[in-house]
Amino acid sequence: MTEPWEAAVFAGVDLAAEPRRTGFARLQRTPQGRVVVEDAGCGLDDEELIEMLSGVSKAGIDVPFGWPAGFVEFLANHALQQHAAPMAANVRWRRGMVLRRTDQLVHQWCGLTPLSVAADRIAYPALRWAAVEARLRDSGLDCQRDGTGRVCEAYPAAALKVWQLPFRGYKREVELREDIVAGLIERCAIDWNGYDPVCVSSDDALDAVISALVAVEAADGRTRVPTAAEQKDALTEGWIHVPLGTVAV
Repeated sequence: MTEPWEAAVFAGVDLAAEPRRTGFARLQRTPQGRVVVEDAGCGLDDEELIEMLSGVSKAGIDVPFGWPAGFVEFLANHALQQHAAPMAANVRWRRGMVLRRTDQLVHQWCGLTPLSVAADRIAYPALRWAAVEARLRDSGLDCQRDGTGRVCEAYPAAALKVWQLPFRGYKREVELREDIVAGLIERCAIDWNGYDPVCVSSDDALDAVISALVAVEAADGRTRVPTAAEQKDALTEGWIHVPLGTVAV
């Protein structure tokens, strides 16, 4: 775990299926504890992504790291025509099938439901991440899906809600992004270093900065982590790191 105020570099990525919509951010934490935005923007291909992740202390990635275990098992059995008939193919059954354990827990904690990687278009960037994860793993980089390694899964809307900043509608409304940028200055004394206009104009770049801040919180042990009972699913499905409280960087 990174000790408080240890100088370190953190990254954030709002991963899209295509490079041009992929937001990225790189933050430097100084020995005095100040967080400075060193770079932020959009447009990151796989090679650039791998290079960036290989050179930071920790990175927050806004994308599902895996698929629901029950859904994966169901598809495998379905392919063999050996899937068991559910008692009722109702909403409760479908919800349990398409939401990961971490998705359901985030809903309990924050009242927000992440997009389903099994039943929504978020599957496209998740497939891209699966390919990148394999390359990172082959290079020897620790990519444990529970977030204990170099990368952790981030969900910017949940972080913003915990930090009491606008968490709905900011992808459409410039004014709300301005409020978030100003709010982060108040809450964690972030030095935007001239990149605040970029994050006001691009929700993808802003989400990347938020994901990087989540990585800082995760590195310092200030996010929710899996219990012993949740660990198995976290290692296969992924685990969304939700901050425990007001951002402390």
